[in-house]
Amino acid sequence: MRFVIFGAGALGQALGCLLSQDGHSVDLLLRQRFIPAIEAQGLKVDGVLGEFSAKPGTLGLYDSVEKLPGHYDYALITTKSYDTDLAIKSLMPLQERIDCFVSLQNGCGNVEKLAAAFSPEKVLGGRVITGFEIIAPGTVRITVTADAVHLGDSIPGHVSQSALQLADIIRQAGHPAVAVEDVHQSLYAKLLYNCALNPLGAVLGVHYGLLGEQEETRNLIDAVLEESFAVVAALGGSLPWNSVEEYKKLFYETLLPVTYNHRPSMLQDLENGKQTEVDSLVGYVTKKGAELGVATPTCDMLTALIRFRQKMVTAQS
Repeated sequence: MRFVIFGAGALGQALGCLLSQDGHSVDLLLRQRFIPAIEAQGLKVDGVLGEFSAKPGTLGLYDSVEKLPGHYDYALITTKSYDTDLAIKSLMPLQERIDCFVSLQNGCGNVEKLAAAFSPEKVLGGRVITGFEIIAPGTVRITVTADAVHLGDSIPGHVSQSALQLADIIRQAGHPAVAVEDVHQSLYAKLLYNCALNPLGAVLGVHYGLLGEQEETRNLIDAVLEESFAVVAALGGSLPWNSVEEYKKLFYETLLPVTYNHRPSMLQDLENGKQTEVDSLVGYVTKKGAELGVATPTCDMLTALIRFRQKMVTAQS
């Protein structure tokens, strides 16, 4: 199979390495600063899933879509969610040379954007809850994995051959993966967890575990979960839990302890003077709540605070 990975940071480079080692043709579209090291020494991945490598010359390395050659079976989009529009604009001239577009991004709304641009039949969504970190140019570490990659069609209700095939390819390459009938359910489930912890931890500057130890922050977490649950229901989406109270029990007893020491990605972005993915997380809940008439005051507040901090740090960088 031929793959192009658009926005190949830690996740994209790791997947590219696994796929290449398993015999697939992989072109990476990535920042220029990564290219010299990968050209010289290849790409290595280590960590909780084992060790993988792509020798020098086995990966196509490009910093512009205009340079991409040939036809691709899959285009894997691994950019930050705020770059989805850029990815669509960049890949639009290549759409006749790409059979299937796959969002492997954080947050919600990305799959819908791709489906509107390239037609629903050519689009898959993926939920990834694995941690990837670039240790040095040409070396990526897989720090943690909580579950298999979930892959599914942009329109729920059936599992296409494209989803089944891609799940099988990724699984054989070394990362657990399954095809599901409703990938939106998987994305909504991840949204709940991210909305509850990521923005609040970023605003307060603390790791996840501390947020669950104080009554004040637990009350805010509860409110975010209730608002997000209500918005998903209003959207007509489904979740694996019958009620928000059932999810809260799982959240506090199981999910939060596992990531007790994790520092929010939004906090790391703000510390590095970068834009955050707020608009695809609590910002998504806020936007959809306003459209559907669902009150989301806590998500509104957190969205506003993150946007304010984001403007401050990006203006200084």
